[in-house]
This record gives sequence, C-alpha cells and structure tokens, in this order.
Amino acid sequence: MFRRSLVPALLFSLALPLSAADEKHSEIPLWTGGAPGFEIRKDEKEIHHVQKSGEYKVTNVHNPTLTVFLPPKDKATGAAVVIAPGGGHRELWVLHEGENVARWLNEHGIAAFVLKYRLGRDKGSPYKIEEHALQDGQRAIRLVRSKATEWDIDPSRVGIMGFSAGGEVAAMVSAHAGTGNADAPDPVDRLSAHPAFTALVSSGPLGIRDATVTKDMPTTFILVGDNDIAANWLVSHYQALRKAKVSAELHVYAKTPHGFGLRPNKKGLPVETWPERFEEFLRAEGMLKKG
Repeated sequence: MFRRSLVPALLFSLALPLSAADEKHSEIPLWTGGAPGFEIRKDEKEIHHVQKSGEYKVTNVHNPTLTVFLPPKDKATGAAVVIAPGGGHRELWVLHEGENVARWLNEHGIAAFVLKYRLGRDKGSPYKIEEHALQDGQRAIRLVRSKATEWDIDPSRVGIMGFSAGGEVAAMVSAHAGTGNADAPDPVDRLSAHPAFTALVSSGPLGIRDATVTKDMPTTFILVGDNDIAANWLVSHYQALRKAKVSAELHVYAKTPHGFGLRPNKKGLPVETWPERFEEFLRAEGMLKKG
C-alpha cells in the first residue's frame, strides 16, 4: 500500500468512485437489504488500498456488489460475463482482474459485471469461502439474468470468469446445479445460477483440484502461465472435463507467472492477447450470436 502521504492517498481513493460515475458504470448491491444473515453490516464501507501504479485493491467487503459495464447497443451480442477478481480471499484486485477486462469485453459487444464478493480470509472475517463467496457468485449470475431485458442480454448466455481466488469462486459456482427456488419470495432467487460458460484464469485449487467433474459442467475456457503452480491443477481439470465430454479450451503461456490479468501498459508478450482467445472461444461456442 502507498503510504508516503495519507492525504494524496485519500484524495486518490476518493477520486476512484467519481471516475466510475463519470463513465456511467453503476454499482448495484447483490441484495438491496444486505447479504442474508449479515444485513446489519451492509453499510460498512469498503477500504481501497491505492498503489503507486494507480492500481488498487479492495478489502472489508460486507455488502457484495456488481459494477455494470454495458456495450453500446449497436455492438451488443447478447453475451454477458460476471468477472470475479482475485486476491487470495483477503482482498480484491478489481482493476487489472476486473474493470480493464470489462472494458475490453464491452468494446467487443459483451456485457460485463465486476463482482465484489465477501472475503473469507480478510482480517476478522466472519465469512466462509465455500458458503458465502459461493453464494455471492450464484446471486450475481441470477441478478444479471433478472435484468436481461433491461440490459439487452440473452439469459441463456450469461457466464462467469474468475482470476486466481476469483477462479475458485467461478469453479464453485460452475460445479453446483444452481437450480432456482420456484417458491422463493425474492424473484431473483427463482432463477438458475448455473453459468452458460466458465473462464478460469490462473485459478486457485479450491473447487478444481480433486473436484468431481460431470457432463453437466459448463463449457470452460482455461488460461494459465507455465511459471504458475496453478498450471498443475488446471491442466488436470482440463483433462477431467474432456473425459466427462465437456467442451473445453486450454491455453498455457510460456514464461508467464501468476497474476498477469489485463493491463494497459503492454510489453508485447503473447499472453497479453488472451482476451482475443477468449472472444474466439465464445464465438466457437455460439455465445456471440445476435438476436
């Protein structure tokens, strides 16, 4: 965290929401009254830790949200992606593993929604990864589907992408049936939380290593660097998907470490073109058809 001066850091932190507002990217809570069982904490403020590079991480998430990035209507393909940033379930790196990706997807006609989920390893956290982060991921899928008409989205083409710890969230969501509750008082909870497709980027092992893979898993895009220990379980996961006859695509980039994400200051490395591979994957899977 940048601590040279508390005043500049504070000013920078305050500038972030203003920038988001200027770009008309609204942030909406997953539950209007707060997360179930933790409603009393919904008004607690997130903490933004700003880095010298301008990137920032978020902690103290008690009111999980989606930040909405919609493409121009004339470009919209009907596809949508919930993006779960990484950070070891202690923090969320929402810029290079969230907002930058969302903007790229928008430019290519794909709606994107950056998820701030509850952090099971944040200091003093009352949350459990397998319960509350999973719940947030499922609610995000349902919430996007509930607003499909408003946001010009095909509800059958809503998927999830996760980076590192966010990949664990995506994997857990994908492994669950996510059947909606037809009798739920909240109409959002009546919708399916099962994603149409999944993208696992440098994902941690939770929900992947030793997970039971079935034919009902979503079509899956996997991306990792060969200098990342995550390659061990992600390659195995790809093989398990193939064995279960689930359509899947795997990219392992040479001389690439963990946490590459998507940054504007590119160095001409092959891994920096990964969003193009993801778009090709969506097109091959029939997710980018208009109308």
